[in-house]
Amino acid sequence: MLLPSIENDPIPVQKGTYTRYQIHNQDAPDTEKWPSRFKVKVGKLGLAKLLFKEIWHYRGRKDVILSRPCMYGVFSGPVGGFAPREELCVGCLRCTTEFPDFVRIEHNPERRKLGDSYFTFNYVDAINAEAASGQVPVKGAGYRGEFGGEGWDGMWTDMSEIVRPTRDGIHGREFISTVVDIGYQPNFLLFDQEGQPYGPLPRSFPISLPMLFDSPPASLLTAHLGKILSRAANDIETLTVLPLEMVLQMKDYQDAIIPLVSPYEIEKLTELAFSPRMFEMESWDQALFNKLQESFPESLIALRAEIEDDHLLDYADSGVQVLHLTANYHGRSKDGRFILDLIREAHAKFVDAGIRGEVTLIGSGGMIAAEHLPKAILCGLDAVALDTALLTALQADFEGECLDRESSQFHLPSPLNEDWAVQRLKNLMSAWRDQLLEILGAMGLREVRRLRGEMGRAMFMKTLEAEAFADLEGYDG
Repeated sequence: MLLPSIENDPIPVQKGTYTRYQIHNQDAPDTEKWPSRFKVKVGKLGLAKLLFKEIWHYRGRKDVILSRPCMYGVFSGPVGGFAPREELCVGCLRCTTEFPDFVRIEHNPERRKLGDSYFTFNYVDAINAEAASGQVPVKGAGYRGEFGGEGWDGMWTDMSEIVRPTRDGIHGREFISTVVDIGYQPNFLLFDQEGQPYGPLPRSFPISLPMLFDSPPASLLTAHLGKILSRAANDIETLTVLPLEMVLQMKDYQDAIIPLVSPYEIEKLTELAFSPRMFEMESWDQALFNKLQESFPESLIALRAEIEDDHLLDYADSGVQVLHLTANYHGRSKDGRFILDLIREAHAKFVDAGIRGEVTLIGSGGMIAAEHLPKAILCGLDAVALDTALLTALQADFEGECLDRESSQFHLPSPLNEDWAVQRLKNLMSAWRDQLLEILGAMGLREVRRLRGEMGRAMFMKTLEAEAFADLEGYDG
């Protein structure tokens, strides 16, 4: 389905004036028709009886007879309830309350098949709504689920507005910064007798969001998708990781690109026509590290490493300034542990070694909701690299269980409209940034940098349960 071009409408800014960072939203509705959230089942015989009864009782008053028990337009079609428009149903249940004898609302089993066992249809629904409008999805019926669980649901954030001043960054009354620094920051500076610095100096650059775009899975490595990711990242002033082979085909948005380089691609580095702000090594290789330092002395060097790797400190000692810690798409390491606990362990390693401020930790895998971003930063990350959430925003279909970049199969809409796709990604980042600002404001924090490793603002269900129930007979933790 071809869509009209969606173009940015930049606000003219007078040179030298200050402007707040913001992401401009624009509606980017679905192009693929997904299964509706609900099935609306109307007994046609019951509806016909009701209509005949109303015609007789109201003596032909069309305004009453043709009124519909749905403000969302489910029964607004040419034949009303005989052919309900299920895609408009929001599950408010007003129709079933008024006409319980012949109207039923049920969850659509086809909708529940979206995503996989980890990226469930509820997450798909939320991301789809965020990407379509850029607004934070709000459920008027309130939250009716459990208040704890496994993985990210086992962690709560402390947002007491009573004891801390609330900083309202969303509505513009006070600005909250979401800028993070990528690179190396020494613990202290050394100066000679003439006041000139010597020794290790800071080497970093800022990005406007603690969210990056990770490299797409192998099934979607196309130049078209690479351009979409780099253009969206450039527009919102962040970065995207792309394989070197793909980067060599691209000429635009180079400031937003992080080439992902494998050890066997050393010779191809000579074909790169620009000097990126940062490279990312697919795995540790001393020869590749030396080559990057020699050929691109102004570029930072990041290393992609499994989050449970025991050699993280050794990599930092070898000169790696940025570590991209990875888990699979379900947030699990190879030994089955969840990324939340592994982030805390990695952060603690660098804290105990006294060099946490000298490295940047980026994490990816299993972060598929807006709430996962601040939780991951609380546990110790500087920034998050998003993967399957971006694909879902582009209405990608999951084929079975999608666990990693190499074996997972996704299918994007075809043709994939570039302007539409870029706007969907920008909308998603805008909605997630707004939700991050809500948490920072409720915590009384002026900038997201202060959130990193702030474990005093985190609560863990298992810890609280142990404190409350440890002395009770039968509690097994």
